[in-house]
Amino acid sequence: MFSGCNQTYNLKQVLIIYPHWPPSNLAGVHRPRLIANFLPEFDWQPIVLTVHASYYEETPDPDLLLTVRSHVEVIKTQAWPVRKIFGYRLIGDVGLRGFTALYKEALRLVATKKIDFIWIPIPSWYTALLGPLLHQKTGIPYGIDYIDPWVSKLANHEKTFSRAWWVNQLARLLEPLAVKKASLITGVSTPYYQGVLDRNFKHRPIEHVGMPYGFDPEDHRIQLPNLTPPWESEDDVIPYLYAGAFLPQSHYFVQTLFKAIAELKSSNVIDARIRLYFLGTGNYQGKTIAEYADEYGLGTIVKEVNQRFPFLHILNFLGTAQGVIVIGSTERHYTASKTFQSLLSGRPVFAMFHEASTAVEFLEKAQAANYLVKYAETQAPEALQKATQYRLQAFFALDAAWNPDLSVLDDYSAHKSAELLAQKMDTVFG
Repeated sequence: MFSGCNQTYNLKQVLIIYPHWPPSNLAGVHRPRLIANFLPEFDWQPIVLTVHASYYEETPDPDLLLTVRSHVEVIKTQAWPVRKIFGYRLIGDVGLRGFTALYKEALRLVATKKIDFIWIPIPSWYTALLGPLLHQKTGIPYGIDYIDPWVSKLANHEKTFSRAWWVNQLARLLEPLAVKKASLITGVSTPYYQGVLDRNFKHRPIEHVGMPYGFDPEDHRIQLPNLTPPWESEDDVIPYLYAGAFLPQSHYFVQTLFKAIAELKSSNVIDARIRLYFLGTGNYQGKTIAEYADEYGLGTIVKEVNQRFPFLHILNFLGTAQGVIVIGSTERHYTASKTFQSLLSGRPVFAMFHEASTAVEFLEKAQAANYLVKYAETQAPEALQKATQYRLQAFFALDAAWNPDLSVLDDYSAHKSAELLAQKMDTVFG
Protein backbone atom coordinates (compact mmCIF):
# COMPACT_ATOMS: atom_id res chain seq x y z
CA MET A 1 0.00 0.00 0.00
CA PHE A 2 1.18 3.52 -0.74
CA SER A 3 -0.32 6.69 0.64
CA GLY A 4 0.13 9.89 -1.34
CA CYS A 5 -1.96 12.90 -2.33
CA ASN A 6 -4.51 11.90 0.34
CA GLN A 7 -5.29 8.69 -1.56
CA THR A 8 -4.39 5.06 -0.91
CA TYR A 9 -3.55 2.72 -3.74
CA ASN A 10 -3.15 -1.00 -4.15
CA LEU A 11 0.11 -1.11 -6.04
CA LYS A 12 1.44 -3.65 -8.46
CA GLN A 13 4.84 -4.90 -7.36
CA VAL A 14 8.07 -4.91 -9.35
CA LEU A 15 11.10 -6.84 -8.20
CA ILE A 16 14.25 -4.89 -9.10
CA ILE A 17 17.33 -7.12 -9.09
CA TYR A 18 20.62 -5.26 -8.90
CA PRO A 19 23.57 -6.60 -6.89
CA HIS A 20 24.80 -3.16 -5.80
CA TRP A 21 22.83 -0.74 -3.65
CA PRO A 22 23.72 2.13 -1.31
CA PRO A 23 26.13 2.33 0.46
CA SER A 24 27.88 1.06 -2.70
CA ASN A 25 29.50 4.05 -4.41
CA LEU A 26 29.42 2.63 -7.96
CA ALA A 27 27.77 4.85 -10.56
CA GLY A 28 25.32 2.15 -11.66
CA VAL A 29 23.66 2.18 -8.23
CA HIS A 30 21.86 5.40 -9.08
CA ARG A 31 19.85 3.88 -11.92
CA PRO A 32 17.69 1.52 -9.79
CA ARG A 33 17.74 3.97 -6.85
CA LEU A 34 16.33 6.87 -8.86
CA ILE A 35 13.68 4.74 -10.56
CA ALA A 36 12.64 3.10 -7.28
CA ASN A 37 12.25 6.49 -5.59
CA PHE A 38 9.45 7.50 -7.98
CA LEU A 39 7.69 4.28 -9.05
CA PRO A 40 4.92 4.40 -6.40
CA GLU A 41 3.64 7.62 -7.96
CA PHE A 42 2.76 5.46 -10.98
CA ASP A 43 1.14 2.60 -9.06
CA TRP A 44 4.17 0.30 -8.84
CA GLN A 45 5.77 -0.63 -5.53
CA PRO A 46 9.50 -1.40 -5.89
CA ILE A 47 11.11 -4.27 -4.03
CA VAL A 48 14.88 -4.18 -4.48
CA LEU A 49 16.82 -7.43 -4.29
CA THR A 50 20.54 -6.86 -3.83
CA VAL A 51 23.71 -8.23 -2.24
CA HIS A 52 24.65 -7.23 1.29
CA ALA A 53 27.24 -4.44 1.41
CA SER A 54 29.67 -6.60 3.39
CA TYR A 55 30.41 -8.46 0.12
CA TYR A 56 31.29 -5.32 -1.87
CA GLU A 57 34.90 -4.57 -2.70
CA GLU A 58 34.54 -0.80 -3.10
CA THR A 59 34.71 1.68 -0.23
CA PRO A 60 31.17 2.24 1.10
CA ASP A 61 29.46 5.64 1.00
CA PRO A 62 27.06 5.66 3.98
CA ASP A 63 25.75 9.13 3.13
CA LEU A 64 24.24 7.68 -0.03
CA LEU A 65 21.58 5.99 2.10
CA LEU A 66 20.13 9.47 2.64
CA THR A 67 19.09 9.54 -1.03
CA VAL A 68 16.81 6.47 -0.82
CA ARG A 69 13.11 7.21 -0.20
CA SER A 70 11.52 5.48 2.79
CA HIS A 71 8.99 3.52 0.71
CA VAL A 72 11.68 1.45 -1.05
CA GLU A 73 11.78 -2.07 0.36
CA VAL A 74 15.28 -3.57 0.16
CA ILE A 75 16.08 -7.29 0.54
CA LYS A 76 19.75 -8.28 0.88
CA THR A 77 21.38 -11.63 0.16
CA GLN A 78 24.75 -13.23 0.70
CA ALA A 79 27.42 -13.83 -1.94
CA TRP A 80 30.60 -15.81 -2.31
CA PRO A 81 33.63 -13.95 -0.97
CA VAL A 82 36.37 -12.85 -3.35
CA ARG A 83 38.91 -15.66 -3.61
CA LYS A 84 42.46 -15.37 -4.89
CA ILE A 85 44.96 -17.84 -6.32
CA PHE A 86 48.60 -16.76 -6.39
CA GLY A 87 47.44 -13.23 -5.61
CA TYR A 88 44.96 -13.02 -8.51
CA ARG A 89 41.21 -12.58 -8.00
CA LEU A 90 39.22 -15.45 -9.46
CA ILE A 91 35.82 -13.74 -9.56
CA GLY A 92 35.36 -10.11 -8.55
CA ASP A 93 31.96 -9.36 -10.12
CA VAL A 94 29.48 -9.40 -7.24
CA GLY A 95 26.72 -10.23 -9.71
CA LEU A 96 28.43 -13.55 -10.35
CA ARG A 97 29.39 -14.11 -6.72
CA GLY A 98 25.83 -13.46 -5.62
CA PHE A 99 24.07 -15.12 -8.55
CA THR A 100 22.89 -18.27 -6.77
CA ALA A 101 21.78 -16.42 -3.64
CA LEU A 102 19.92 -13.81 -5.70
CA TYR A 103 18.13 -16.55 -7.62
CA LYS A 104 17.05 -18.41 -4.48
CA GLU A 105 15.92 -15.25 -2.73
CA ALA A 106 13.97 -14.13 -5.81
CA LEU A 107 12.11 -17.43 -5.80
CA ARG A 108 11.34 -17.02 -2.10
CA LEU A 109 10.00 -13.52 -2.70
CA VAL A 110 7.82 -14.72 -5.55
CA ALA A 111 6.40 -17.41 -3.25
CA THR A 112 5.64 -14.96 -0.43
CA LYS A 113 4.72 -11.77 -2.30
CA LYS A 114 2.66 -11.02 -5.38
CA ILE A 115 5.40 -10.02 -7.80
CA ASP A 116 3.99 -8.71 -11.09
CA PHE A 117 7.18 -7.88 -12.99
CA ILE A 118 10.93 -8.35 -12.70
CA TRP A 119 13.30 -5.58 -13.85
CA ILE A 120 17.05 -6.17 -14.10
CA PRO A 121 19.42 -3.26 -14.81
CA ILE A 122 22.85 -4.23 -16.19
CA PRO A 123 25.82 -4.26 -15.66
CA SER A 124 26.59 -6.48 -13.75
CA TRP A 125 25.92 -8.30 -17.02
CA TYR A 126 25.45 -11.78 -15.65
CA THR A 127 22.43 -11.00 -13.48
CA ALA A 128 20.52 -10.58 -16.76
CA LEU A 129 20.49 -14.39 -16.92
CA LEU A 130 18.28 -14.42 -13.82
CA GLY A 131 15.49 -13.10 -16.04
CA PRO A 132 14.93 -16.20 -18.20
CA LEU A 133 15.61 -18.55 -15.27
CA LEU A 134 12.99 -16.88 -13.08
CA HIS A 135 10.54 -16.55 -15.97
CA GLN A 136 10.85 -20.24 -16.77
CA LYS A 137 10.26 -21.13 -13.12
CA THR A 138 7.49 -18.64 -12.30
CA GLY A 139 6.05 -17.29 -15.55
CA ILE A 140 6.55 -13.70 -14.33
CA PRO A 141 7.47 -11.32 -17.18
CA TYR A 142 10.83 -9.60 -16.99
CA GLY A 143 12.70 -6.72 -18.54
CA ILE A 144 16.40 -5.90 -18.92
CA ASP A 145 17.67 -2.35 -18.60
CA TYR A 146 20.86 -1.33 -20.40
CA ILE A 147 22.87 1.15 -18.34
CA ASP A 148 25.68 0.36 -20.81
CA PRO A 149 25.74 -1.77 -23.98
CA TRP A 150 26.62 -5.40 -23.23
CA VAL A 151 28.05 -6.29 -26.63
CA SER A 152 30.67 -3.67 -27.42
CA LYS A 153 31.60 -2.54 -30.92
CA LEU A 154 34.80 -1.06 -29.53
CA ALA A 155 35.90 -4.50 -28.31
CA ASN A 156 36.05 -5.66 -31.93
CA HIS A 157 39.24 -3.62 -32.21
CA GLU A 158 40.83 -5.24 -29.16
CA LYS A 159 43.69 -7.66 -29.58
CA THR A 160 42.46 -11.18 -30.29
CA PHE A 161 42.37 -13.36 -27.17
CA SER A 162 42.88 -10.35 -24.90
CA ARG A 163 40.68 -10.10 -21.81
CA ALA A 164 38.42 -7.49 -23.46
CA TRP A 165 38.12 -9.71 -26.54
CA TRP A 166 37.08 -12.72 -24.48
CA VAL A 167 34.57 -10.67 -22.46
CA ASN A 168 32.94 -9.51 -25.67
CA GLN A 169 32.82 -13.02 -27.12
CA LEU A 170 31.09 -14.17 -23.94
CA ALA A 171 28.66 -11.26 -24.21
CA ARG A 172 27.73 -12.32 -27.76
CA LEU A 173 27.05 -15.81 -26.47
CA LEU A 174 25.09 -14.92 -23.32
CA GLU A 175 23.05 -11.88 -24.36
CA PRO A 176 20.71 -13.83 -26.70
CA LEU A 177 20.01 -16.28 -23.87
CA ALA A 178 19.26 -13.45 -21.44
CA VAL A 179 16.86 -11.52 -23.68
CA LYS A 180 15.19 -14.44 -25.47
CA LYS A 181 12.11 -14.54 -23.22
CA ALA A 182 12.18 -10.88 -22.17
CA SER A 183 8.99 -8.84 -22.41
CA LEU A 184 10.67 -5.44 -22.17
CA ILE A 185 13.99 -3.85 -23.09
CA THR A 186 14.88 -0.48 -21.60
CA GLY A 187 18.02 1.64 -21.51
CA VAL A 188 19.40 5.06 -20.65
CA SER A 189 18.86 5.96 -24.31
CA THR A 190 17.63 4.03 -27.34
CA PRO A 191 21.07 3.79 -29.05
CA TYR A 192 22.39 1.99 -25.95
CA TYR A 193 20.13 -0.99 -26.68
CA GLN A 194 19.35 -0.62 -30.39
CA GLY A 195 21.91 -3.31 -31.18
CA VAL A 196 20.03 -5.68 -28.87
CA LEU A 197 16.85 -5.18 -30.89
CA ASP A 198 18.68 -5.56 -34.19
CA ARG A 199 20.43 -8.76 -33.12
CA ASN A 200 17.64 -10.51 -31.26
CA PHE A 201 14.19 -9.20 -32.19
CA LYS A 202 14.05 -9.15 -35.96
CA HIS A 203 11.18 -11.67 -35.98
CA ARG A 204 9.48 -10.89 -32.68
CA PRO A 205 8.21 -7.46 -31.61
CA ILE A 206 9.11 -6.41 -28.08
CA GLU A 207 8.19 -3.47 -25.91
CA HIS A 208 11.09 -1.10 -25.37
CA VAL A 209 11.75 2.43 -24.21
CA GLY A 210 14.76 4.71 -23.73
CA MET A 211 14.73 6.70 -20.52
CA PRO A 212 17.61 8.73 -19.09
CA TYR A 213 19.18 8.27 -15.69
CA GLY A 214 17.54 11.51 -14.79
CA PHE A 215 17.85 13.09 -11.39
CA ASP A 216 16.11 13.52 -8.06
CA PRO A 217 16.00 17.20 -7.01
CA GLU A 218 15.92 16.09 -3.38
CA ASP A 219 19.53 14.89 -3.72
CA HIS A 220 20.65 18.49 -4.15
CA ARG A 221 18.89 19.60 -0.99
CA ILE A 222 20.98 17.31 1.20
CA GLN A 223 23.70 19.41 2.81
CA LEU A 224 26.60 17.68 4.52
CA PRO A 225 28.02 19.61 7.50
CA ASN A 226 31.76 20.16 7.93
CA LEU A 227 32.53 19.24 4.31
CA THR A 228 35.66 20.93 2.95
CA PRO A 229 36.06 21.39 -0.83
CA PRO A 230 39.47 20.50 -2.34
CA TRP A 231 40.29 24.16 -3.00
CA GLU A 232 39.61 25.33 0.55
CA SER A 233 43.29 25.23 1.53
CA GLU A 234 44.43 27.33 -1.44
CA ASP A 235 44.61 31.09 -1.14
CA ASP A 236 42.50 33.26 -3.42
CA VAL A 237 41.63 30.84 -6.23
CA ILE A 238 38.63 30.71 -8.55
CA PRO A 239 37.64 27.02 -8.75
CA TYR A 240 36.07 25.30 -11.74
CA LEU A 241 35.08 21.69 -11.32
CA TYR A 242 34.95 18.59 -13.52
CA ALA A 243 33.55 15.62 -11.61
CA GLY A 244 33.49 12.04 -12.83
CA ALA A 245 35.36 9.44 -14.82
CA PHE A 246 37.62 10.35 -17.72
CA LEU A 247 36.23 8.44 -20.71
CA PRO A 248 38.22 6.60 -23.40
CA GLN A 249 36.56 8.69 -26.10
CA SER A 250 37.18 12.02 -24.33
CA HIS A 251 40.91 12.47 -25.01
CA TYR A 252 40.36 14.59 -28.11
CA PHE A 253 38.09 16.97 -26.18
CA VAL A 254 40.58 17.35 -23.33
CA GLN A 255 43.38 18.12 -25.77
CA THR A 256 41.21 20.74 -27.47
CA LEU A 257 40.13 22.19 -24.12
CA PHE A 258 43.65 22.52 -22.74
CA LYS A 259 45.03 23.97 -25.94
CA ALA A 260 42.30 26.62 -25.85
CA ILE A 261 43.00 27.43 -22.19
CA ALA A 262 46.72 27.70 -22.92
CA GLU A 263 46.00 30.22 -25.69
CA LEU A 264 43.77 32.28 -23.41
CA LYS A 265 46.32 32.14 -20.61
CA SER A 266 49.19 33.28 -22.84
CA SER A 267 47.06 36.19 -24.07
CA ASN A 268 46.29 37.25 -20.49
CA VAL A 269 42.55 37.35 -21.15
CA ILE A 270 41.57 35.08 -18.26
CA ASP A 271 42.06 35.58 -14.54
CA ALA A 272 45.34 34.18 -13.21
CA ARG A 273 43.52 32.84 -10.13
CA ILE A 274 41.54 30.30 -12.16
CA ARG A 275 42.05 26.67 -11.15
CA LEU A 276 40.54 23.58 -12.76
CA TYR A 277 39.82 20.58 -10.51
CA PHE A 278 39.26 17.18 -12.11
CA LEU A 279 37.88 14.95 -9.36
CA GLY A 280 37.17 11.23 -9.45
CA THR A 281 38.62 10.64 -12.91
CA GLY A 282 39.43 7.00 -12.06
CA ASN A 283 42.20 4.74 -13.24
CA TYR A 284 42.24 4.77 -17.02
CA GLN A 285 44.55 3.86 -19.87
CA GLY A 286 46.53 6.29 -21.96
CA LYS A 287 47.73 9.81 -21.23
CA THR A 288 46.32 11.33 -18.05
CA ILE A 289 44.63 14.67 -17.62
CA ALA A 290 47.58 15.78 -15.50
CA GLU A 291 49.96 14.82 -18.32
CA TYR A 292 47.89 16.73 -20.86
CA ALA A 293 47.98 19.74 -18.53
CA ASP A 294 51.77 19.58 -18.29
CA GLU A 295 52.02 19.24 -22.07
CA TYR A 296 50.14 22.51 -22.55
CA GLY A 297 51.88 24.35 -19.71
CA LEU A 298 48.86 24.19 -17.39
CA GLY A 299 50.35 22.05 -14.64
CA THR A 300 50.02 24.82 -12.07
CA ILE A 301 46.32 25.47 -12.66
CA VAL A 302 44.98 21.94 -13.37
CA LYS A 303 44.55 19.59 -10.41
CA GLU A 304 43.59 15.95 -11.00
CA VAL A 305 42.45 13.56 -8.28
CA ASN A 306 41.84 10.05 -9.60
CA GLN A 307 40.08 8.62 -6.57
CA ARG A 308 36.29 8.55 -6.50
CA PHE A 309 34.48 11.00 -4.25
CA PRO A 310 31.21 10.22 -2.49
CA PHE A 311 28.16 11.23 -4.53
CA LEU A 312 26.81 13.81 -2.09
CA HIS A 313 30.27 15.30 -1.63
CA ILE A 314 30.38 15.99 -5.36
CA LEU A 315 26.92 17.58 -5.35
CA ASN A 316 27.99 19.87 -2.52
CA PHE A 317 31.25 20.76 -4.32
CA LEU A 318 29.40 21.54 -7.54
CA GLY A 319 27.26 24.07 -5.74
CA THR A 320 30.26 25.96 -4.36
CA ALA A 321 32.46 26.02 -7.49
CA GLN A 322 32.63 29.08 -9.74
CA GLY A 323 31.62 26.96 -12.72
CA VAL A 324 31.19 23.35 -13.81
CA ILE A 325 32.86 21.54 -16.72
CA VAL A 326 31.24 18.56 -18.45
CA ILE A 327 33.26 16.68 -21.06
CA GLY A 328 31.38 14.11 -23.08
CA SER A 329 32.46 11.63 -25.71
CA THR A 330 33.11 11.77 -29.44
CA GLU A 331 30.53 8.97 -29.73
CA ARG A 332 27.17 10.24 -30.94
CA HIS A 333 25.06 8.04 -28.65
CA TYR A 334 26.79 9.13 -25.45
CA THR A 335 24.65 11.01 -22.95
CA ALA A 336 26.07 12.13 -19.61
CA SER A 337 23.78 11.82 -16.61
CA LYS A 338 26.14 14.14 -14.73
CA THR A 339 24.93 16.96 -16.99
CA PHE A 340 21.72 17.05 -14.97
CA GLN A 341 23.65 17.24 -11.72
CA SER A 342 25.75 20.05 -13.16
CA LEU A 343 22.70 22.08 -14.20
CA LEU A 344 21.01 21.57 -10.85
CA SER A 345 24.12 22.92 -9.09
CA GLY A 346 23.05 26.42 -10.11
CA ARG A 347 26.51 27.19 -11.49
CA PRO A 348 27.39 28.03 -15.14
CA VAL A 349 28.18 24.91 -17.18
CA PHE A 350 30.77 24.56 -19.92
CA ALA A 351 30.13 21.39 -21.94
CA MET A 352 31.62 19.51 -24.91
CA PHE A 353 29.50 16.87 -26.68
CA HIS A 354 28.96 15.21 -30.02
CA GLU A 355 26.32 17.25 -31.82
CA ALA A 356 24.01 14.20 -31.97
CA SER A 357 24.16 13.51 -28.22
CA THR A 358 20.88 13.85 -26.34
CA ALA A 359 22.81 16.02 -23.87
CA VAL A 360 22.98 18.73 -26.56
CA GLU A 361 19.21 18.55 -26.98
CA PHE A 362 18.36 19.14 -23.35
CA LEU A 363 21.04 21.78 -22.83
CA GLU A 364 19.55 23.77 -25.69
CA LYS A 365 15.99 23.23 -24.48
CA ALA A 366 16.98 24.45 -21.03
CA GLN A 367 18.56 27.59 -22.53
CA ALA A 368 21.80 26.35 -20.95
CA ALA A 369 23.88 26.25 -24.13
CA ASN A 370 25.75 29.51 -23.49
CA TYR A 371 29.01 27.60 -23.11
CA LEU A 372 28.23 24.47 -25.14
CA VAL A 373 30.74 23.27 -27.74
CA LYS A 374 29.28 20.86 -30.30
CA TYR A 375 31.55 18.38 -32.04
CA ALA A 376 30.85 17.17 -35.58
CA GLU A 377 32.67 14.23 -37.14
CA THR A 378 33.35 16.20 -40.32
CA GLN A 379 34.52 19.26 -38.41
CA ALA A 380 38.08 20.46 -38.90
CA PRO A 381 40.14 20.49 -35.68
CA GLU A 382 40.82 24.19 -36.15
CA ALA A 383 37.09 24.95 -36.15
CA LEU A 384 36.51 22.99 -32.94
CA GLN A 385 39.49 24.73 -31.38
CA LYS A 386 38.19 28.17 -32.30
CA ALA A 387 34.69 27.42 -30.96
CA THR A 388 36.14 26.05 -27.72
CA GLN A 389 38.32 29.09 -27.15
CA TYR A 390 35.43 31.48 -27.82
CA ARG A 391 33.09 29.69 -25.39
CA LEU A 392 35.75 29.36 -22.71
CA GLN A 393 36.61 33.04 -22.68
CA ALA A 394 32.98 33.90 -21.96
CA PHE A 395 32.66 31.05 -19.43
CA PHE A 396 35.68 32.21 -17.43
CA ALA A 397 34.32 35.74 -17.06
CA LEU A 398 33.36 36.30 -13.43
CA ASP A 399 30.05 37.82 -14.58
CA ALA A 400 29.30 34.90 -16.92
CA ALA A 401 25.65 35.04 -18.03
CA TRP A 402 23.63 32.12 -16.71
CA ASN A 403 19.85 31.88 -16.43
CA PRO A 404 18.70 28.43 -17.58
CA ASP A 405 15.07 27.29 -17.62
CA LEU A 406 15.26 24.15 -15.50
CA SER A 407 11.53 23.47 -15.79
CA VAL A 408 12.10 21.90 -19.21
CA LEU A 409 14.30 19.27 -17.57
CA ASP A 410 11.22 17.53 -16.16
CA ASP A 411 11.06 15.35 -19.29
CA TYR A 412 14.59 14.13 -18.48
CA SER A 413 14.05 13.57 -14.76
CA ALA A 414 14.04 10.26 -12.90
CA HIS A 415 10.38 10.99 -12.20
CA LYS A 416 9.68 10.93 -15.95
CA SER A 417 11.83 7.83 -16.45
CA ALA A 418 9.90 6.03 -13.72
CA GLU A 419 6.67 7.01 -15.46
CA LEU A 420 7.90 5.62 -18.81
CA LEU A 421 8.97 2.36 -17.18
CA ALA A 422 5.64 2.06 -15.36
CA GLN A 423 3.72 2.63 -18.59
CA LYS A 424 5.65 -0.14 -20.35
CA MET A 425 5.24 -2.52 -17.41
CA ASP A 426 1.50 -1.75 -17.45
CA THR A 427 1.42 -2.64 -21.15
CA VAL A 428 3.16 -5.96 -20.51
CA PHE A 429 1.16 -6.66 -17.35
CA GLY A 430 -2.17 -5.84 -18.72
